[in-house]
Amino acid sequence: MTHLPEKLATGYRNFMSGRYASERDRYRALAREGQEPHTMVIACCDSRAAPETIFDAGPGELFVVRNVANLVPPYAPDDNYHGTSAALEFAVQSLKVSSILVLGHGRCGGIRAALSPDAAPLSPGDFIGRWMNMVAPAAETVAKNEIMTSSERQTALERISIRYSMANLRTFPCVKILEGKGRLTLYGAWFDISTGELWVMNPETGDFQRPDVD
Repeated sequence: MTHLPEKLATGYRNFMSGRYASERDRYRALAREGQEPHTMVIACCDSRAAPETIFDAGPGELFVVRNVANLVPPYAPDDNYHGTSAALEFAVQSLKVSSILVLGHGRCGGIRAALSPDAAPLSPGDFIGRWMNMVAPAAETVAKNEIMTSSERQTALERISIRYSMANLRTFPCVKILEGKGRLTLYGAWFDISTGELWVMNPETGDFQRPDVD
């Protein structure tokens, strides 16, 4: 297949002969009737933490937006470009999802950069540093904790950033109103890449707990 990396071309051929072949009717129905996902997932763009894989989701089931460190910016209706906010608005107001999940994960490069702001940037340019400023106050506090190991500080900030994003979600009028009416529910979770464990945030305490999946 021309003009694609061979890995992608091979993957596409496998998709067409495998998953698409077995779910052809579903894809055609989605094309004809449109999408009605039940949940929006705000996840990190890290290649190791794909929500569709973690939750074994089929086509049309999840509306996913991915960015560095799965952050949600606060509501800011100005003249700047807001990709995550635009996706959120579309999911809530047009698709009318009933749930929003902020999904963090272990070993997040964006969180590591926030904890070490003086280290070399993850990529050239001015975007990552400004983006990660959303969690800068928490990062500064966590980084000063000398009792914790570096991996403990990393995990702590990964989970704190999820709570930050959930608080920012509630600054959007459409989210706050629908949540207040019981028509929208917010969730937080943290995925451990090395073990496959999923830790779910308790909405009352903010603690992360392993659900019973047996």
